[in-house]
Amino acid sequence: MTANARPKVIVTGRLPADVERELLARFDAQLNPDDRPYTARELQQALQTADGVLTTVADRITADVLDVPGRRANIIANYGVGYNHIDVQAAKALGITVTNTPDVLTDCTADLAIMLMLMVARRAGEGERLVRAGQWLSWRPTHMIGTRVSGKTLGIIGMGRIAKATARRAQQGFGMKVVFFNRSRLSPEQLEGVDAQQCDSLEEVLAQADFVSLHCPGGEETRHLMNAARFAAMQRHAFLINTARGDVVDEAALVEALAQGTIAGAGLDVYEHEPRVPAALLAMENVVALPHLGSATHETRNGMGLMAVDNLSAFFAGQVPPNKVA
Repeated sequence: MTANARPKVIVTGRLPADVERELLARFDAQLNPDDRPYTARELQQALQTADGVLTTVADRITADVLDVPGRRANIIANYGVGYNHIDVQAAKALGITVTNTPDVLTDCTADLAIMLMLMVARRAGEGERLVRAGQWLSWRPTHMIGTRVSGKTLGIIGMGRIAKATARRAQQGFGMKVVFFNRSRLSPEQLEGVDAQQCDSLEEVLAQADFVSLHCPGGEETRHLMNAARFAAMQRHAFLINTARGDVVDEAALVEALAQGTIAGAGLDVYEHEPRVPAALLAMENVVALPHLGSATHETRNGMGLMAVDNLSAFFAGQVPPNKVA
C-alpha cells in the first residue's frame, strides 16, 4: 500500500447497505453483491491481494487458508461475535490481527432465545404449519396442548452477556427460576442484577431445568458438550435451546434423544454443519428450526457491520482495534 492509497479491503459476504456505503467511503473496498460464499482458495487470494479482509461466520478460515505464500493482509475483521470458524492461534502465530463484533447483538439474540423457548413449548411452529396447510378443523379442548413457560426453571450453560440478557427476560417476563453452569465462579456483582443460582456441574443444571439454553462459545473445548450422556441427564419433559454455536451439540445424539423421548423438544438457531441440517431433525414436529437469525435485525446487523469497519479503521491508523481477539 502506497503512502496516499486507501487500504484495500475485500468483503466476503453481502452486508447491509449502510455498512457497504461506509466501507466504500473509507477504503478501496471490494464488495460481494452476489453474496456468493468464498471458497478456501478465494479466501487465500483475498489474503494475498488485500490489506484486510472482512469475513463472516460462514467463512472457514483454517491454518491452511491463513498460511498462504505472499500474504498481504494482516487483519481479519470478523462480522460476528463468535470466531471459532477462524484458527485464531494460527493467525496469532502469523502476526495476523483478528477482531470481532461483540455486545451489539446481545439483546436481539436473547430475544430470539426466549422466542425459541415459547415456540417449542407452545408448539407454535407446528401450529402455524397446520393452519397454512388448511388442516385445522376447529378449536378443541385437547388439541395441540403444549407446555407453560411461566414459572418454570431455566438452566443456562455459559453465563456471558447474552445469557445474562436471556436470564433477565426469563425472570422479569416469565417469573422463571434461573440456574446456571459457568467454567469460572461468578460473584453477585458479575451477574449484573441477575438472580441466579450457580451450579457446580453442568449435570446439576440439567437435572433441574425445564429449559436448557446454551450460551457457551464454540470450539474444541465445547464441541459436543451436549452429547448422549448429557441428554440422558436432562428431564424427559425438558427442552433444549441453542442460539450459541452448532458444534456445541452432537446432532446425531440429539436426533436420538428426541426420537426416543429422552427430551421433549428442541429450539435451534444454529447447526453443526451449517447450512446443512439433518433431515431427521427437520421431520420432527417437536423441533423449531431457524436459519441462524440470532442477530438478524436491521439495528443489530448495521451495528455489527459498522463495528467491523471501525476495527479496520483503527488497525490501518496504527492503533489497537477496539475489539481485537488475536
